[in-house]
Amino acid sequence: SRPILDMSYSRHFLDFQGSSIPSSMKKLVVTKLSQNFREAVTLQQDSPVPLPGDGDLLVRNRFVGINASDINYSAGRYDASVKPPFDIGFEGVGDVVALGLSASADYTVGQAVAYVKAGAFAEYTVVPARQAVPLPSVKPEFLTLMVSGATAYLSLKELGDLSEGKKVLVTAAAGGTGQFAVQLAKKAKCHVIGTCSSDEKGGFLKSIGCDHTINYKTENVESVLRKDYPEGVDVVYESVGGKMFDLALNALAIKGRLIVIGFIAGYQNPTGLPPIKAELLPAKLLKKSASVRGFFLNHYLSDYKMALQHLLKMYERGDLVCEVDFGDMSPEGKFTGLESVFRAVDYMYMGKNIGKIVVELPHSVNSKL
Repeated sequence: SRPILDMSYSRHFLDFQGSSIPSSMKKLVVTKLSQNFREAVTLQQDSPVPLPGDGDLLVRNRFVGINASDINYSAGRYDASVKPPFDIGFEGVGDVVALGLSASADYTVGQAVAYVKAGAFAEYTVVPARQAVPLPSVKPEFLTLMVSGATAYLSLKELGDLSEGKKVLVTAAAGGTGQFAVQLAKKAKCHVIGTCSSDEKGGFLKSIGCDHTINYKTENVESVLRKDYPEGVDVVYESVGGKMFDLALNALAIKGRLIVIGFIAGYQNPTGLPPIKAELLPAKLLKKSASVRGFFLNHYLSDYKMALQHLLKMYERGDLVCEVDFGDMSPEGKFTGLESVFRAVDYMYMGKNIGKIVVELPHSVNSKL
């Protein structure tokens, strides 16, 4: 049973004139655990629109972000205790269309906000006000910073020990989070090497300051690194896994640091983990006094708001490129509407995107709540 609150006495709490909040909505739900996103996830056409509690906002999503980890979530890898059905999607940007009384101390109807919270792949999401990030406007670029930008910023700040002249290798450098690792390493006056899968991506990387691009489809990454960086690289920002992890490990300099932020090569495998030559890991690390560190954003939430504010300021000053890929170049065109999330996930795993993949959710005015 859904409690229906009469909040119509104030436009502050429920924008009943402007938003015409419907009583039902579309959302994506994980109905079966599988690393095959299309098998795991169902588009539900008539889910009830949730109502915000006292400290909550009801956000009408305008843009949602696609993350490689969406597949890990739909496969049940993050929390084995969570059983289907459950909501999916980690981040959204949109307008506040209703809110609870306590939430109205800091927010108002019509305000643009972004958030990171499970359940973003829906037309409307309830977001606790304390988890929301107020924005100057609803722009997809802000979405690139929420997970991807924050991951690059915090991992390099906490684990990278970057300083002028250090050599930094970024794998999948033209992707959603790689683009920020490249730019932040350049801001720290490092020499940045980026791997990518096409000349077009290489051109994009050069435009954001990458010193040396390696197209792994046409070049032998291991040979290039050995020839051009015989002393090795100081820091690796690694998100691919499998063979790329092995290459990166072998390319580390004395006291080098390899930061693992993902292993996308394995996310679609039933087991999840692509094989690496890990039995040699202790010897390789010891020989170079090197280290491998893992980074998972959820473990750094105490620093999250600070990181995000820093990135937002950089973007607003024009010091940060936030590349968004709406899939305009994909076979069926731009990613519009929740039904296109499936295509967007496929597009990412084909390695086609330049920058962060974002899906736009257009809203038709519907019957009132």
